[in-house]
Amino acid sequence: MIIPFRDLEVYKESYSLMLIIHKEIFKFPQFEKNDLVSQLRRSTKSIPANIAEG
Repeated sequence: MIIPFRDLEVYKESYSLMLIIHKEIFKFPQFEKNDLVSQLRRSTKSIPANIAEG
């Protein structure tokens, strides 16, 4: 039996952490928002995406 990736605990946890990080990014100082925010968003999105792909 194949379990859908959305039912995996590791996917659920990584997705919820991604949402938390995306909310916390708005609290960063303005000078950090240019480079660091972009990198954080891409890296946190890649975790659940890679789990789903695998």
